[in-house]
Amino acid sequence: MTNTIKLDIMSDPICPWCYIGKKHLDVALADHPDHPFVIEWHPFQLNPDMPAGGMDRRAYLEGKFSGKEAAVKAYAPVVEHAEKAGLNINFEAMKRTPNTLDAHRLIHWAGIEGRQTAAVAALFQAYFVDARDIGDHEVLADIADGIEMDAAVVTRLLNTDEDAQSIRERDAHSRKMGISSVPTFIVGGKHAVPGAQPPDLWAKVIAELSEAG
Repeated sequence: MTNTIKLDIMSDPICPWCYIGKKHLDVALADHPDHPFVIEWHPFQLNPDMPAGGMDRRAYLEGKFSGKEAAVKAYAPVVEHAEKAGLNINFEAMKRTPNTLDAHRLIHWAGIEGRQTAAVAALFQAYFVDARDIGDHEVLADIADGIEMDAAVVTRLLNTDEDAQSIRERDAHSRKMGISSVPTFIVGGKHAVPGAQPPDLWAKVIAELSEAG
């Protein structure tokens, strides 16, 4: 297939549905290696008002869901769908809910170097599997090093406000477009596909695009 089609993905590294949605998409793309997609990840913070240093996860969940029982109930579908997708989410080990502005900055810088999807995957792994604080600069620098970026440069950039305002503006732009939840996938700049859609749906989309192309 020669024609390429942009697939823009609005996502947040602490969003479990984004993690599941990426896995579903990965499965479909692996099954269809001639897919037309050129992927770009875009910032969308689930908690744009989160304190810069993040907060205790238990306090965050109980505040958001008005108690532990409601939080457990709210996350039950996440656990179920993650397991079906072959993903393990280590909720028990997570101690903090981070502000993800700096993680989005890292994704942006990784994109400049052609490592954007690798950065997204590494952030999901760090947060959901390894239960690391992806708001911490040392953790982000280590993630950068793991995907062959220059950790020293990333550390220096993280200690500035470089691209922070741009990330906030891009997030705000998505909300003005009507996007209110993630993941949201935009196919070819036209068609929005919300939610963690199963691989079968992506297979149909790829087939339809192949016929049209």
